[in-house]
Amino acid sequence: MLSEAMTQRLNEQINLEIYSAHLYLQMSSWCAHKALEGCATFLSRHADEEMAHMRRLLNYMHETGALAILGGMEAPLHTFQSLKEMFTKVYEHEQFVTRKINELVRLADTEPDYATLEFLQWYVAEQHQEEFLFKSILDKIELIGTEGQGLFFIDQEIGKLASAKSPTHPHPKRCGAH
Repeated sequence: MLSEAMTQRLNEQINLEIYSAHLYLQMSSWCAHKALEGCATFLSRHADEEMAHMRRLLNYMHETGALAILGGMEAPLHTFQSLKEMFTKVYEHEQFVTRKINELVRLADTEPDYATLEFLQWYVAEQHQEEFLFKSILDKIELIGTEGQGLFFIDQEIGKLASAKSPTHPHPKRCGAH
């Protein structure tokens, strides 16, 4: 059985994962509007991933007999000055999500709630991958640039990341393969 504090924090995380999905869908729409099809596809698929993260939390709460509470949220950002600004916002958001996961882990460890602590280890590893992924996208943007044809090449590279994802292996190869 989950403590009241853990139940509240897991509910907050569920809602943060839903917000993340909305944020990435909105960013996908912005990219589609700017004719950045590779980025739009990548972010749309990433939104689906965030919903899968939410469902994993939701199922865990159901397994423990806790009530999941879905709340309202503010609308995500919908305009950006550049692709680099947008992906910087994504990276900052993922760093925020990592901090929230770490707070959950700390709570599970201090209660102690070893089942939840074990459950959360997947999220710890996932957030490491997420931050690495978006940092590498920012690095590519910095390397290639977005002037002239650079924007086209960036969109192509990010589109390749989207096509590299699959249901059984949700993350593209990380170590030098692009």
